[in-house]
Amino acid sequence: MATDTRRRLGRAGEQLALEHLERLGYELVARNHRTRHGELDLVVFDRTTLVFVEVKTRRASAATGQPWQGLHAAKQRQVRAIAAAFLRDVVDRPSATAVRFDAIGVTVDAHGRLLALDHLEDAF
Repeated sequence: MATDTRRRLGRAGEQLALEHLERLGYELVARNHRTRHGELDLVVFDRTTLVFVEVKTRRASAATGQPWQGLHAAKQRQVRAIAAAFLRDVVDRPSATAVRFDAIGVTVDAHGRLLALDHLEDAF
């Protein structure tokens, strides 16, 4: 899959994940926050908890597999490092009593329509 196509697919999945989180009452704090360690997909807040959300998006086919295949131990370590940098560097963030790492797996059909969205709270 071409890089531009993958990027569009990823952005579409992030938007679907954000809409899901907003329906649940979360407020967007940051989207695609970049550090030297990489990029955070979404950072949201629910008045008490600052949640770092890793979004994995896949098209439905046997060749692409499940969204969770991309959430391996190395990726989890990377997200934790990026979150630590975010907490250290971003001073105008909401004051939270807790921090959590969620994962959202998004599966779309060949036309980009949502087939499944799985939200794992406290995923890692």
